[in-house]
Amino acid sequence: MTLPACIQCKSEYTYHDGDLIVCPECAFEWKEGEQHGSADEIPTIVDSNGQPLEDGDFVTVIKDLKIKGSSSVVKVGTKVKIRLVPDASDGHNIDCKIPTIGAMKLKSEFVKKA
Repeated sequence: MTLPACIQCKSEYTYHDGDLIVCPECAFEWKEGEQHGSADEIPTIVDSNGQPLEDGDFVTVIKDLKIKGSSSVVKVGTKVKIRLVPDASDGHNIDCKIPTIGAMKLKSEFVKKA
């Protein structure tokens, strides 16, 4: 019997551990026959109003945001073009370039789709 490739990282080196299938490369575990979304699916990132965001969208900042380690502030109403970062572990899931400040990461909860 051939075991399926890992559904998360596509590694072919999976093995049985009791009733689970385990991937030694990414440590993902699942039960055989369990349905999961493909690894290529990007989680949906939504703005403060629940509207789904996509790469290249323009968004408006809805709250003054202090910049850590600086006296600068991103003002309410600042409009920027975004690039999504779905696997951000710190919650800053948007990359953008703010004209007066430069490259920044933002949290989607502080923007709304323009």
